[in-house]
Amino acid sequence: MHLNPYGEYAVLLAASLANDWPETRDGIEERTRDFGMTMVFAVSPDDHTATRAVLDEWLRVVDADTDAERARLLNGQMAARGAYPQLTDHDGEGWHLHYRDDAATLPLVLGAVFSVGTALHLAGRGMGRLGRCGASPCRDVVVDVTRNGRQRYCSVRCANRDAVRRHRARKA
Repeated sequence: MHLNPYGEYAVLLAASLANDWPETRDGIEERTRDFGMTMVFAVSPDDHTATRAVLDEWLRVVDADTDAERARLLNGQMAARGAYPQLTDHDGEGWHLHYRDDAATLPLVLGAVFSVGTALHLAGRGMGRLGRCGASPCRDVVVDVTRNGRQRYCSVRCANRDAVRRHRARKA
């Protein structure tokens, strides 16, 4: 049996959705596939809106001012979603753990996956490994998965833009 790597893929999926919100429910589900989720989700007419609400709640964790606040918010999200481990075998993947009900809707599954994955990511890599891009005015989410834990920018483009800005400020 293997343990799902909820930490990295889940928090990267949440950041991807936050930074580039799909216009349709199908776009959300397609993004879950891009990040390796294989579950078939039952369709509900409010999935798009409800998933956005889940994501907005997760963004409160991203924007939390302290580690304690971040932990409090995540603990509340995990408790609200019944994010408890279950042994499952689906889609030929072999036995593994899920932190959600198999029959849950798209927003409920993503809420559980985001909260547990973010908790595992922060507990395993450090509570400061999630935030906003350091290049003003960009506000994209940054998930630090680097070895040294110093990722401050959402992209190379933002890192370069900020480096040029700092260079010009020194020269002025």
